[in-house]
Amino acid sequence: MKETLVVALGGNALSRSGQKGSVEEMRRNIREALMNLAPIVGPETRLVLTHGNGPQVGTLLLKDDAGAQVYDTPRYPLDVLVAETQGEIAYLIESELRNILRTDNPSREVVSLMTMIKVRADDPAFKDPQKRVGKMFSEDEAKRLSREKGWRFAEEVKNGTRAYRRVVPSPEPVEVVNIKAVQTLLDRNFIVITAGGGGIPVYEKDEMLIPVEAVIDKDLASALTAEFVGADKFIILTDVRFVYLNYGTPGQKPIEEISLAQVKTLIDQGTFGQGNMLPKIKAALQFVERTGSKALITDFEGLKNGEGTVIG
Repeated sequence: MKETLVVALGGNALSRSGQKGSVEEMRRNIREALMNLAPIVGPETRLVLTHGNGPQVGTLLLKDDAGAQVYDTPRYPLDVLVAETQGEIAYLIESELRNILRTDNPSREVVSLMTMIKVRADDPAFKDPQKRVGKMFSEDEAKRLSREKGWRFAEEVKNGTRAYRRVVPSPEPVEVVNIKAVQTLLDRNFIVITAGGGGIPVYEKDEMLIPVEAVIDKDLASALTAEFVGADKFIILTDVRFVYLNYGTPGQKPIEEISLAQVKTLIDQGTFGQGNMLPKIKAALQFVERTGSKALITDFEGLKNGEGTVIG
């Protein structure tokens, strides 16, 4: 039976610390990431790739704001900007992957899908937006945009100066709208790039899909995709080899394998804090709970060498 893998490419597959985020840098990073992925993918492995878009959508928000201020161009809604980054990043991943496959596996085809992900209209996140996006605004600018756009802002202090930053909801993903297309393409041996940036958030009203300005957690969206395609393994690639106990201290200890019960206990104890690793652990936990399959959190070298934290 063919193995089905869903691999969530972490932010370091696109942009790395100290880089400016240029297209040339992203291409190099993506090429390196995919070269490490290639050894685990067989000629008939059913493979889905997902990816983040944090720095890229932030850049678009800055450009959008500059255009509005300098040229009086209309500001684009966040769902459209997420769609733009899906196309941009998927194109870079697909083009680099096609070049690799020409040598290693020329019979494989690759396709990139624009992906909407359904959320609940009554998700509590809509009443309590927490996700900060875009640039800092002055108090007057924030008030004006709040009146004109209905945007909500949170106060921040940077270098002793008070400023305001837009906050948007981060609702829970409940359905991948194009999942039948993903499954059909997998059945035909396509490698599928989908659910980029957590997907474009929409909710259903009167049998219509309504876009919403929000940000879906990319790891939860990837876990949902892995669940719906029946993945044998869900792999989250990040910038560390393992999940660690006491991370960042002299006594840090890598976790090579951990059960669901142990993960839940450590989360309840606050072991993983609220940093970048916790959302990945929760996404892996959700996938394992719902499917009974295993999840792996590792970095690119760990993936190639068969190392990382196995959950389940």
